[in-house]
Amino acid sequence: MNTTDNPKAVLHAIIDPLCGWCYAAAPLFDAAAAAGFTIKLHAGGMLTGPRRKQIDNQWRDYVMPHDQRIAALTGQAFGENYYEGLLRDTSIVLDSAPPIRALLAVAALGGDDLAYLHAVQLAHYRDGKCASDEGNLHLLAEELALNGADFAQEYAKNEDAFYQHILETRALMNQLGAQGFPTVALETSEGNLKLLNHSRFYGQPSAWLEYLNEQLS
Repeated sequence: MNTTDNPKAVLHAIIDPLCGWCYAAAPLFDAAAAAGFTIKLHAGGMLTGPRRKQIDNQWRDYVMPHDQRIAALTGQAFGENYYEGLLRDTSIVLDSAPPIRALLAVAALGGDDLAYLHAVQLAHYRDGKCASDEGNLHLLAEELALNGADFAQEYAKNEDAFYQHILETRALMNQLGAQGFPTVALETSEGNLKLLNHSRFYGQPSAWLEYLNEQLS
């Protein structure tokens, strides 16, 4: 079945802007969106509150093998400014809250939150511009053709909405028995959620689309 026959084909993507494997899944989400699926983002707050991470050598040694594996599997770009700049800057605290609040602001203003998520990921992993930096997030919103003042106003007032969003996402994770980020579920025509095995399709967007259409039929 083609998604054009099923305009209600919805993929629920449980993500975190600071999760490298969510960056690995970005081409899969893009392929699904281009094929007519609606992508609903649910941000889980991986590095928030006491889980925020100050960058140090231990963190760099932990994430680099994952990042190199992601690059090999998917072709996603990890730049020199990320490896030798951002990951060596021990003044940086990685915090998922600012980019999630920015995503919520973009969505509230009618912007494309998936495109914005990918812009944030590229800026962070390819260009070494920290995804937790509010200035970077503001510039990326303007590059998405959103009004800067409107974005700043929406961002400033959405702290309560952010906490509510995290609670709802974690409830969804519990419902699905999700093991981490990203988790992907297909919404059936009956409104039920079906957990998908997306991880075997990293770097294979065409095979992923075939799998999605099989799940629909």
